[in-house]
Amino acid sequence: MFGNSVLQLNDSVYKLNKIDSIQFETLKFYVSAIEFWNNSAPVWIEPNSFHLMDASDSNTLKLAFKVPSDMIYAEIKFKLGIDSLTNVSGAIGGDLDPIKGMYWTWQSGYVNFKLEGKSNLCRSRKHEFQFHLGGYTHPYNSLQTISLLTSNLQDVSIKFDLKTFLSDVDLENKPSVMSPNKDALILSNQLGKLFKIKE
Repeated sequence: MFGNSVLQLNDSVYKLNKIDSIQFETLKFYVSAIEFWNNSAPVWIEPNSFHLMDASDSNTLKLAFKVPSDMIYAEIKFKLGIDSLTNVSGAIGGDLDPIKGMYWTWQSGYVNFKLEGKSNLCRSRKHEFQFHLGGYTHPYNSLQTISLLTSNLQDVSIKFDLKTFLSDVDLENKPSVMSPNKDALILSNQLGKLFKIKE
């Protein structure tokens, strides 16, 4: 989402405020380690749980799980990004395949979150911004854990508001973060707080 609007890539122009505009070209991020919890304990854990969410492909934004018919849960937990063990295992197939454009060959690790676009706020070339956030080693381990309380529903919608995120980003002076560092860690921490159950 961008505020109350469903995010559209490329052609759509959004307003951060009355004068500042923004366009999005790329939005990709990893959701992993999906678990359903009840009474402070996991009741179902997805095996090999790695999903690349890509705003350019709406099919990737819907996940279906085969869970026990009598399962009762009150909480959904997942990670934003890829854990350190998977990072050091080298490039893997499926959603983890480097062909997906989310693997730093020079860094030997995965990009957890990738956001690219343009804003009149940016002083960069062509007013572009690029945020490739990742890192799995101390002190810049950017993996985030998200916990969302919800009722025992068959269908759950989770929203993620980029307007809130970009309102806190200094697009004018820091329009680019492209490697594991302090800025990447700070931005990743902000992202982890933006997932909400859509009522």
